Amino acid sequence: MDQNSRVAVVGSGSWATAIVKILHETQPCVDWYVRRPEMGEYIRRHGHNPQYLSDVHFNLDRIRVHGELDDAVRSADTIFMVVPSAFLGEWLKPLSVDLSGKFLVTSIKGIVPEEHVTATEFLKSHYGVSYSQMGVVSGPCHAEEVALERLSYITVSCKHRARAKQICKLIGTDYIRTIESTDIYGTEYSAILKNIYAVAVGVANGLGYGDNFQAVLTCNAQAEIVRFLHSSYPDTRHTEASAYLGDLLVTCYSQFSRNRTFGTMIGKGYSVLSAQMEMKMVAEGYYATGGIHAVNLQHGVHMPIAETMHRILYEGKNAKAEMRRLTEVLV
Repeated sequence: MDQNSRVAVVGSGSWATAIVKILHETQPCVDWYVRRPEMGEYIRRHGHNPQYLSDVHFNLDRIRVHGELDDAVRSADTIFMVVPSAFLGEWLKPLSVDLSGKFLVTSIKGIVPEEHVTATEFLKSHYGVSYSQMGVVSGPCHAEEVALERLSYITVSCKHRARAKQICKLIGTDYIRTIESTDIYGTEYSAILKNIYAVAVGVANGLGYGDNFQAVLTCNAQAEIVRFLHSSYPDTRHTEASAYLGDLLVTCYSQFSRNRTFGTMIGKGYSVLSAQMEMKMVAEGYYATGGIHAVNLQHGVHMPIAETMHRILYEGKNAKAEMRRLTEVLV
């Protein structure tokens, strides 16, 4: 990856906006695909996203906002995919550019519904991109804190460490520390699973459980992540590291966590649909709950918290009764 390499970002939500902020500070220019024409035009005119992280202002000489996906990615060597997992296929539907020769970096912390696959699995099967040509970016790193330039740590996982080093150079700033990894599978699935557990902590919070119980719930959640990763894809990984335990903690406890917020609303009696409509933002934990339930049918891992969330969110079971039942099996 030389100094003439071009970088593109696909997505226009809060995390996509944060990624563009980082990249436009480190790169000469960033191509940015914004699907909604009125949003794209607003950014071109005013230099900030009107809906997400609106206090972040961009140097318009360093970004090119595109309304056509092909135009944004055609000349790019590295493409950051930053869209909700539920809409990944829809976002990429207009694409006609061949992606197989490009390097794709996903920061999609969710499962693609119906197919029950991760973003990298989806891109490999639908667009012919090999795992050696993909990387995964993970936290703990909330977009809102990136906007405020608070010190944050990002893990970059690629099959080859040399490539991870290159991506780290793209996103390293004074307020972003980068960590290299080769555990694509573990990093990606941890980012998916932690959203389920943040919803669970939110449900507990909404039901009135205190900090003591929420700490026990989070510890058991970490144990479920470790069991799932070990059973589904054994590898040498340090699951107490930032991309695993750190990302789980910040998503379970942060005021910025939309998954915790979604869970809190469920705990207070909102239906899934009403909570989704009121939030106006995608809580990946909802889709992750359905996807992991389907994936785990193959592995049979003991995951009582994830299954409790599935009963509440997908089977319409009473949250108070299910959480009380869960308290009997946690350790």
